[in-house]
Amino acid sequence: MKPTPLSIAAAIGVVVAFVRVFFFTPTEAIQGLAQKIYYIHVPSAWVAFLAFFLVALTSALYLALREDRLDRIAESSAEVGVVFTTVVLITGPLWGKPIWGTYWTWDARLTLTLFLWFVYVAYMVLRSAVEDRDMRARYSAVLGILGALLIPFIHLSVYLFRTLHPMPILGKPERPSLPNEMLSTFIIAFAAFTLLYVALLRARYRYAVERDGVKLPEGD
Repeated sequence: MKPTPLSIAAAIGVVVAFVRVFFFTPTEAIQGLAQKIYYIHVPSAWVAFLAFFLVALTSALYLALREDRLDRIAESSAEVGVVFTTVVLITGPLWGKPIWGTYWTWDARLTLTLFLWFVYVAYMVLRSAVEDRDMRARYSAVLGILGALLIPFIHLSVYLFRTLHPMPILGKPERPSLPNEMLSTFIIAFAAFTLLYVALLRARYRYAVERDGVKLPEGD
């Protein structure tokens, strides 16, 4: 990927977040060093959901407008979303082993997240398997929309089912139950990972444009 101001800013943001996580953020009293995975795991999950939401949105718009640009955005966002979901599925067990005593358990949130990953891997396989451009875009759009329907179930799974996952400590009406230093680090990591997603999405979209032989407008 050719460096751009956006990708450089994203890289700097991630480095700053990691430095703050490991050198300037207190270690959690009960979970110890394992809790620091939180600053990677949760922002990655947020970015994955954001990516798949964009897939669903641009897929729905593609079905309505039939603009190839929307299909390329959906394709690009799905691929980046799978990368971040993979990070979630790797960091989750690494965090779970010292806290839960096991790398994996088939509870609702973990199982649904794994299923979401399979759906979008299937999305990518589908795109490579169908040669007809219009048919590929339409089938992918439908799968991209259906896959995103899992996201609210994943979020609500901790409320609907018995699970080892703790309740959200940030996405609740009252003040987040994190000390200020931890909250500041989380916000920096959250912003850095979001910026990284935008940079990767833009790079992947430009690759799709070049692959399809489309000329971008100046400044795009």
